[in-house]
Amino acid sequence: MDHRSPLDARQSGLDPFSAPATASFTDYVAATAPHLLPGRATAVQAAAHSAAGLDVPHGTTIVALVCADGVVIAGDRRATSGNVIAQRDIEKVFVTDSYSAVGIAGSAGIALEMVRLFTVDLEHYEKIEGVPLSLDGKANKLAGMVRQNLGAAMQGFVVVPLFVGYDTDAADASKAGRIVTYDPTGGRYDEWLGYHSVGSGSVFAKSSMKKLHDPANDLATTVRTAIEALYDAADDDTATGGPDTIRRIYPVVVSITAEGALRRPEDEIAAVVDRVIVGRTEKPGG
Repeated sequence: MDHRSPLDARQSGLDPFSAPATASFTDYVAATAPHLLPGRATAVQAAAHSAAGLDVPHGTTIVALVCADGVVIAGDRRATSGNVIAQRDIEKVFVTDSYSAVGIAGSAGIALEMVRLFTVDLEHYEKIEGVPLSLDGKANKLAGMVRQNLGAAMQGFVVVPLFVGYDTDAADASKAGRIVTYDPTGGRYDEWLGYHSVGSGSVFAKSSMKKLHDPANDLATTVRTAIEALYDAADDDTATGGPDTIRRIYPVVVSITAEGALRRPEDEIAAVVDRVIVGRTEKPGG
């Protein structure tokens, strides 16, 4: 059987569309339409349209916490362009398959493209191979996509995702929740402290989680801690949006447990936000 990728097929003069199937959708796109990949602008285009010159919207704060049931990831809803609020209700946390999710910070347009391609890639792999990609495989796949964006990142279009997943092969179910972070060069790092945050408000969110979080907490308590951390980030970082009770814009929260990935219902998050606000009314300092 010929196992050449579409890229190999194109280089050897074959038609990429009739080449043998590859488990990587990204490789297929790279061979057939490389200009569609995130961050594939030419050097001339990148130099002519720097991030500062375009004032592109930026996503801000994402938090992730492991718990006894799995892992939770949450993000605020504000996107900024310089000192202006570009969007009040942007979504920056996405379920990417049955047992994983990604939160994005950085250049919003490229980040959203990257997450969509990542989601399709995971689905494509499962269809071709008949089994889901392993959790480490998913984390490595996303690292490769971040690395492909390095040229754009050097021009200011930085994307820093935060990956979480539930390892169905873990020997200890209480430790199946995983958090993986990245740097703009594509380096991937497992976070074993049980919490992490990315984005402009991450310093304040981490300080909050450091005091409040316990990996042994149940899911409900961990969701509350995530909301508290985002509230603290919004309190000190202008680019992070706090809960907007007037417009009913609340953080997006996704939990991943043995039952799979689930975006928590808005009514549930609204109730948690109300309790957090009541607590802050009584004790404004947190």
